Amino acid sequence: MSLKDKLMADLKTAMKNKDKVRKDTITLIRAAIKQREVDERIDLSDEQVEEIISKQLKEKKGAIEEFAKGNRKDLIEATEKEIEILLDYLPEQLSEDEIRDIVENTIKECGISSKKDMGILMKTVMPKLKGRADGKTVSSIAQNILK
Repeated sequence: MSLKDKLMADLKTAMKNKDKVRKDTITLIRAAIKQREVDERIDLSDEQVEEIISKQLKEKKGAIEEFAKGNRKDLIEATEKEIEILLDYLPEQLSEDEIRDIVENTIKECGISSKKDMGILMKTVMPKLKGRADGKTVSSIAQNILK
């Protein structure tokens, strides 16, 4: 079953169960998929769908930071529920220790010794972590290692 089919099946289930948050979140994902398919006149693969979901996940995490600044606990809770739903459709996320191991191995492979080579490191390590780690987290870990 493709990811798009799974989204459609889960949407139907959410509608039957009157799960408004799940229904709304899946509807947003499907709308983004449809928009890209129409714009580019292509049929998206599961990997491309995961990219869209990852992008939405990143946006939700950014929104939580903004809601925290505004002291909006109600919006933070709602957004956290949406994040949980988005994570259901992505590969299992790596822990910081797992990310650190991959970054350290990549540093050794590429012979990187300073922060000047951060761009090369990120360009090399991100494809290895695609969909399983946030770029901001990876960058932060890499900077700590390259002190």
